[in-house]
Amino acid sequence: MAPIEDHPLRYMLTNELHARPFPSLQPPCHAAFLAIKQPRDAISRDRDADRTHLIDLLDRFGAQHPKPGDTHFFGPMGRYKIKWESHAEFVTYTIFAPGVAERPFDPAAWEVFPEDWLEKAPGARLTSALIRVEQLREGRDDIDDRLSDWFVAESLCASSILDDAGIMATDFRIDPGGHMRFAVFARPGTGERRVGRIVQRLTEIETYKAMSMLGLPRARQLSSRLAELDPQLTELVGEMREGHRQPEETLRNLLAVSAELESLLAQTAFRFSATTAYEALVNQRIEVLREERFGYRQTFREFMMRRYEPSMRTVKATEAQLNNMTRRAVRAANLLRTQVDVERSAQNQKLLESMDKRADLQLRLQRTVEGLSVVAISYYAVSLVSYLVYPLADALGVSTGLLTALLTPLVVAGVWAMVRSIRRGMER
Repeated sequence: MAPIEDHPLRYMLTNELHARPFPSLQPPCHAAFLAIKQPRDAISRDRDADRTHLIDLLDRFGAQHPKPGDTHFFGPMGRYKIKWESHAEFVTYTIFAPGVAERPFDPAAWEVFPEDWLEKAPGARLTSALIRVEQLREGRDDIDDRLSDWFVAESLCASSILDDAGIMATDFRIDPGGHMRFAVFARPGTGERRVGRIVQRLTEIETYKAMSMLGLPRARQLSSRLAELDPQLTELVGEMREGHRQPEETLRNLLAVSAELESLLAQTAFRFSATTAYEALVNQRIEVLREERFGYRQTFREFMMRRYEPSMRTVKATEAQLNNMTRRAVRAANLLRTQVDVERSAQNQKLLESMDKRADLQLRLQRTVEGLSVVAISYYAVSLVSYLVYPLADALGVSTGLLTALLTPLVVAGVWAMVRSIRRGMER
């Protein structure tokens, strides 16, 4: 019996589910994280440049290359391990190293990325972070003091996660070295893969947060322009009701506003939709960590609710305002176009009535001219016929005048019948 044929994409799609494994990390350890975004959107991004940049870094450490076409890579790089991922709009590098420096979040940990290599990056730094992973000691009394030394107290958030498997903390601020700081304290006995998942989630939260925040400047810039267009749109709609201007002029102005709104909508649609998607990912990544309050510190969820969600609401409100104004402009243009069409129909009706009157006058004039034509043709026809029958006057014993008088009605009748026949032929 012949085996069943597999779908050509079966293995590729199945392997995609296992293509991005979590790193296995043994505390104590640390990681340096970098996310680079090209100054282009997801469609036109040069993925070959990202791959070339990765290979340049791997060659410096004599590490193996990813397979052609791969969008992710995880493997040894000298005494380090590197995790590289190419996403739709950005690319991330995470380099893991055993042990932690005596100085917390030592900027020297960033030197794993060569300076000249960073200068040749095909894009700009979206975010970067130093992650410190330590073993959780029996007592937690020293954690508060360490967090107070490492982070800004006003924005510090810390949580017990994954059913008290560990503690994570950050202040979501850029330190003097130019990086975010994340601290993870893993409880003894926590599996290496679970520690790796915690670190991976932290980098994802930071990256997706940064990507979603890209919509905020665009929203603020757009809001100022919408604030200028909204009164114009309201005024144009009011003119439709009051009729201060000609409908054609109002329609031109309304179509100009509508065209600009459609252009703004096309320019911002991708960024705003991406912001919504990234926001959902941030919330989902926080949710899977199953946070519980650590002491009196705010959780990641609370921090996002107070500091992050207002920015997302601003983006959503701006997007909703733009969509609403675009719909208003379209509706107003349709109504005004209908009004213009109705007025033009009335004008056309009056024009047709005027044309009917002119046609009626023309018909009357034609009939008048036709009568005159019959008289003129009959005059010449009688003269011609008279010349033909004059020799018969003597034979008939009548005068030429009497004979002409007798022939005139017959000639006129014949001419009238001929003209009428020609007119009927033209009408058909």
